[in-house]
Amino acid sequence: MTAATPQLVVHRDKELMAQAAAARLITRIVDAQAARGTASVVLTGGRNGNALLAAIAASPARDAVDWARLDLWWGDERFVAADNAERNAVQARAELLDAVSLDPARVHEMPASDGVDGSDVEAAAARYAEELAKAAGPGDRLGVPAFDVLLLGVGPDTHVASLFPEHPGVRETGLTVVGVRGAPKPPPTRISLTLPAIRAAREVWLLAAGEDKAGAVALALSGPGELQAPASGAHGRSRTLWLLDRAAAAQLPPQLYPPASA
Repeated sequence: MTAATPQLVVHRDKELMAQAAAARLITRIVDAQAARGTASVVLTGGRNGNALLAAIAASPARDAVDWARLDLWWGDERFVAADNAERNAVQARAELLDAVSLDPARVHEMPASDGVDGSDVEAAAARYAEELAKAAGPGDRLGVPAFDVLLLGVGPDTHVASLFPEHPGVRETGLTVVGVRGAPKPPPTRISLTLPAIRAAREVWLLAAGEDKAGAVALALSGPGELQAPASGAHGRSRTLWLLDRAAAAQLPPQLYPPASA
C-alpha cells in the first residue's frame, strides 16, 4: 500500500465520527510534539471541520496538547472581511481556538478582503504563499511546511479546500496558493491551497458525513482524475485517511472497508 492509497474508517454516525476524529487528531498532535517539539495542522471549515473542532473543545484530552507549540494553517478561506461570520477562521475561533492557549504568531489565518491587499485576491494568495515559504524547512517540498495533518472536508461535488471540479485552481501545478474567482458556491471569491501544496503534508485526512456526500465519496474513491473529482487528488506523503460516517459511505462497495470500522 502506498501513501496515496486511501485508508477508510467508517463510523456509525456524524457525532461519533467527530468525536473519534478529535481523539485521533489530539493523539497525532501530541505524538508530533513529543517527537519534534512542535506540530502543525491545516484546518478545514464546513460542518464537518467545525464539528471536529467542537469535539476537541469538549474533550477532556484536549489539555494533553501543548497549544503554544502548535502551528495552525488553513486549507482555504472565503475572501471576505476579517470579521465576517462566513470566514473559516472566525468559525474556528468560535468552536475551539478562543478556548485554548495558542501562540498568536503561530495562528496563520489567510488574508481577508479588508486587509493590506484589498480586493486583490491574487495578491492575497501570493502573500499567504510567502508566509508558507518562510515557515518551510530546508528539506520541505515546494516551499511549504511538512504539515503533520492536513484536514479537508469533501464537498457534494467532490471539491476539497476551494478546488472545484474543472476550475482553474485544480489545474494549478506551479503555485502553492491561488486566488479563486467564480466559485460555484458562495461566496464566489476565495483563497485556496493547491493540490501540490496539499500533497506536501505528511498526512491528509478527508472528512465526509451525511448522505448528501455519499455520491462524492463513491466517485472520488472510484479512481477518476483530479480535474473531475479534486478529492481524488488529495493525498499525504505518508498517509491518506478518509473519515466517514455510514451515510457518507453508503454508496461504497462493502469490500472497501471492514465492518469492524463501523
